[in-house]
Amino acid sequence: MVENKLSLTQEKSDKASNILPIITVISALLALSTTAIFIKIAVSQMSAVATLFNRLWIATIIFGLWSGINQVNTQIKDDKPILPEQRYATKEILFLVGVGLVHVLGRLSWTWALTQTGAANANALGSLNPIFTTLGGWLFFGQIFGRKFIIGLILAVVGAIAVGFEDLLRSNNNITGDVVSVISSVFYAANFLLIEQIRNKFSILTILVWRCAIATSLMIPVVLIFEKQVFPVTLSGWLVVFALGAICEALGHGLIVYSLKTFSSGFISLLLLLNPVIVAILAWILFSENLSIFNLLGLALIIGGIYLATSNKESIKSSVNNTMQDSTPSSTTN
Repeated sequence: MVENKLSLTQEKSDKASNILPIITVISALLALSTTAIFIKIAVSQMSAVATLFNRLWIATIIFGLWSGINQVNTQIKDDKPILPEQRYATKEILFLVGVGLVHVLGRLSWTWALTQTGAANANALGSLNPIFTTLGGWLFFGQIFGRKFIIGLILAVVGAIAVGFEDLLRSNNNITGDVVSVISSVFYAANFLLIEQIRNKFSILTILVWRCAIATSLMIPVVLIFEKQVFPVTLSGWLVVFALGAICEALGHGLIVYSLKTFSSGFISLLLLLNPVIVAILAWILFSENLSIFNLLGLALIIGGIYLATSNKESIKSSVNNTMQDSTPSSTTN
């Protein structure tokens, strides 16, 4: 009888541990799906580069305060002085710096690409990110992906392109902008892969603080040289950039980094293709926007591709063992 109760308790615990990572990713996707709306409002008052800069420094402050509060709470709880986490190898430090570098390069190249080519082209070529993430994981880090995962990935990418196919046909092609859009996808893929490799060496907050701090530092000379208006001039503008920093960057991308302890970088980048699905559904519900046959076909392919990919359990698991004690989303970390 006691053994049965223990077995049921263990089974419930296992189910909860399996459901929590999925809930975390869904929460991140919901937060990230608001990005386009906030950016559209923000760029009516300032440039896209200035918007990105404000988003990053606000997120840096949020993560910095969060990290400080977490360390103080730990010190009070354990009644011990705050000590460095551990000694890190040069390679690990370089990876951490690399995360911040490719993070800002991906954002900047994407922003610049939007000024050189149509949004449809940029979105379609940006959908290649999961391919680069999977290819990079296989080439550089020895990650193995099963046949079902690869087929599911291809279906989902084709679906993401199909969602914006009509806009793609109407857009004016610009080879420079298209190439930079592809390059931005490579940077995003590198960001996921590097984070996955250092995810068991640094805490979540350490990665997030340094990623945003490095990206902000690199953005400072850019905005000082090229931008006349760096900060919002209205209350609504400040509210929007704060929402971008708190909801999209801190919550959305923070939870994505947290999820990399459970899921592979290839699978996370694949799940991010659900963003157009969420945005399309929200637009249909909130703004009564019609969904064309290409939209519906694309959404079906994305969902079907992700479902097929999840059937390959080994391919969706993180390739890096989580060997250090991290903070949980409820206590330390989207």
